[in-house]
Order: sequence, then structure tokens, then C-alpha cells
Amino acid sequence: MGPSRILVLGPDSSVSPLIFAAIAPLVVATTDPATAIALAGMMALMVGLILIGLGVAKLGFVADLLSKEVQVGYMNGLAITIIVGQLPKLCGFSTDADGFIDEVRAFVSGFDQRNTTALVLGLVTLAVLLVLPRLTRTIPAVLVAVIGATVVTAVFDLAVATVGALPEGLPSPSLPWTTFSDVGPMLVAAVGITLVSLTDTIATSTSFAARRGDEVDPNQEMIGIGTANIAAGFFQGFAVSTSGSRTAVAEQTGAKSQLTGLVGAGLVALLLLFFSSLLADLPQTALAAVVIAAALSLADLDALRRYWRVRKSAFVLSMVGTLGVVLFGVLEGILVAVVLSIMLFFRRNWWPHGEVLGRVEGQEGWHSLRASPTAEEQPDVLVFRWEAPLFFANAGIFRQQIRHHVRRHRLRWVVLQCEAITDIDVTAADMLERLDVELNALGVSVAFVEMRSRLQDLVERYGLLATLDRDHFYDSIDEALAAIDAARDDDAG
Repeated sequence: MGPSRILVLGPDSSVSPLIFAAIAPLVVATTDPATAIALAGMMALMVGLILIGLGVAKLGFVADLLSKEVQVGYMNGLAITIIVGQLPKLCGFSTDADGFIDEVRAFVSGFDQRNTTALVLGLVTLAVLLVLPRLTRTIPAVLVAVIGATVVTAVFDLAVATVGALPEGLPSPSLPWTTFSDVGPMLVAAVGITLVSLTDTIATSTSFAARRGDEVDPNQEMIGIGTANIAAGFFQGFAVSTSGSRTAVAEQTGAKSQLTGLVGAGLVALLLLFFSSLLADLPQTALAAVVIAAALSLADLDALRRYWRVRKSAFVLSMVGTLGVVLFGVLEGILVAVVLSIMLFFRRNWWPHGEVLGRVEGQEGWHSLRASPTAEEQPDVLVFRWEAPLFFANAGIFRQQIRHHVRRHRLRWVVLQCEAITDIDVTAADMLERLDVELNALGVSVAFVEMRSRLQDLVERYGLLATLDRDHFYDSIDEALAAIDAARDDDAG
């Protein structure tokens, strides 16, 4: 039901600890696994219903806070996190570390426990995954690597950890339920899981969609993942979220649609029913190599280099997103980057560019004096362009800049080029009224050019035409200057 073509859902490392933390206190008094399964199913149903409700209410606007640089930073951080998490498995041992720093320390300290056979097998598998796609796209590298690693392990009876036989049979649908007293704690946990799942899903889906040139509807995405959670709850599953690593694997193997997921589900069903021991000899290190190869495809270092070259603030924002994901976790990292993105947005609107314009000999139009130092200003006329909406946060700065130019030059006119002004709020309207009165007292008149008709109507509704001259609104700078010259001639005559 979600619009993403290749997004893969499943157990998630950011959601699973929340599920365990919520269920563990409720099953302390019992050792019955059926109770834990029922509680997990109840929570999955709640998460699904909340997500569907949010999607129907059109609250997917959260995705609009994820700019391109935030998406790149998120994906780079996700790639680093995935790779570090898979390194112990690649080397044939495991750790209990939680968090990037702890995982790095645990890997370094536990490297002496490595299984050399597993490490070699994993590196060879990784090499196949990275090299074969460069040689040919017709042969699926993942399939070759997985089958090859499984056959080698079985034939040579390698002493490495394997996946083992899968449990047989399919779960039957049922309504999960324990007692009414469990609903409250489960609901609180479901809200937390929803927030984690929502942010992660929207970030991952929009990031992968941007890489493929696709469009994503966040509201429909929430409805889709909500439906998946309800299905998981009815089939004795637990709450699921987006899997960045499995989505990366799907993308790397050439997935084009959700048919990949259906085929995968069908194969899993067949394995559970008839071939539960088929993958028993698949080595864990080969799986780690598959995940690492997929994670490498997530990183976009070219984008970082381009950001550094064209806009340093975009580079900083992307790096903050990466470091946030790496150091604090996926959700926290995204929140850090989004908050910084919003702060930079307000910074640009609080202190936007105000440009003095002039003519450049041999060129048409009006140009910024900052960009074209040879541009010539008009005598006793300031042509000024404001490059942002006029609202309460920047109205004072606008007034200061105009007064600064008036004090520095002997002006008779201030011509405001308003093409980039998209809004004027009540605070800015009051400021314009006071500024016009102040400038008129100094013998300076104000003219407005290229103001949108919608804003002219707004100026009239504010009652500013009682102060501002109705005849001082023009369609172009040249028209305004022609009127000013005509007024001078009349005064001279």
C-alpha cells in the first residue's frame, strides 16, 4: 500500500529494544513464551493503527524537513553504522556492544577472537560482491556470492558459524490478546515505536526515492507500514519498521518494484514448509559481507565534495546528520540534522541579503553592486532589493539597512525592488508605515517596484496607502526611474 518501489520492512535495531523494554516487565511473572508473543502482537496492532491514523490525517509533512543534504548525511551515517555493526560477524565472532563507540571498542578488543577461516571467506564474498557488478550486470552478484559461500562451507565442512536450519511451518492468523491491564503500557510503548518507525521510514523512503528519481507520498507510506504492522500482529509477529540495510540490498540487486518483496516472501514460505535446512550451511560471515556491500552503496561521498565546493553550510549540515546518526543513533541523528536545518532556514530569513542595485555598462537589467563592483548607481536614488519575505523576525534588520544607506548618501528616493518579497506580515507593515513617515521627514520618498498584486492588495488591506503614496507603485525599476525623472523636470520647470 506504500508508494515506495523497493522499500523493505522488517525487524529494526532501533525498534526491537523498545519492544523488549516494554514487554519484559509484563512477562516477569511468567515463563510462557506465548504471552510474550501475544504482547508483541498487541503492540504491532497498536503501532499499525496509529500509523494508519497519522497517514489518513495527512501528517506526513515531516518528510519536508529532510532536505537533500540531510538525506545524504543520514544515508552516509547509516552506511557507517551498518558496516561497523557487521564487522564482528565478518570476522567470525560476536559482541554485545550497543552504540557506535562501544561497537568499535568491542570489535578492536575482540579482534583476537577472530576466526581466520570466517574472515577469509567473508572477505572473498565481499570481493565478489564488489567486483562482479563492475564486470557484468547480467549475473546477480549476491546470488553468486551466497550460493558459492554456502557450497564451499558445506563441501569443505568449514568451522564457521552458519545460519542453521529454519523452523518448519507457517504461523496461523489470530487476534493477539492478554489482559486489559496490559493495554496501557503497550499503548505508551506503541506511541514511542511509532515515532521511531515514522521518522526512520520517511527518511529512508525519501532518501532511496531521491537516489532513483522517484516520488514518495509520506502519508501513503505511513498507511502502508501501518498495514504491514497490523498483518504482523495477526500472524504472531512484532512491530516492524523500514530496514535500511535490506532496502540497500534490494536496490543493489536491481529491484524495481515491490514484486521483489512478494517473491522473497514466497521463497521464505517455501523454505519454511519444504526446505527448512536448505540454508543451514550459509555462513554468517557471508551474510555480513552482503550487508556491508549494500551499506557501501549507500554512501555518497561525491555529494559531500560537491556541497563543500558549492555551499559550505550544506556540507556542515550533511556532516552533522552523519555524525548524529553515528554517535547518537538513527532517530537522534535525524532530529539533530532536522533541527539544524530549521535553524539555518530561520537564519537565512532573519538575516537575508539586501542588495544595492546598479547598471553595468553593456549589460541589460540591474545588477548587485556586491557582485558587479563596476555597476553605477543612479544619482540621489537608492535601488534596493530585499531577498526574503518581510516578517516580524527581519523587519527590524530591513529598516536598519535602509536607514544605513540613507545616512551614507544624500538621497531623494528609495526604490524598493520587491520581486523576491513573497509576504508582508502585520509587524512588517507597521515597520513600513513608520519608515515611510521617517524618510518623508528627511525629504526622501519611497517607491515600490515589481510588487506582486497579491501583496499590493495586502498593503491596501493593512491601510498603508494612507501613508504610502498610491502612485509610487511601478511595474519595473526603469518605469519608476522615468517617473522620478519626470517629477524632477516638473520641479525644475
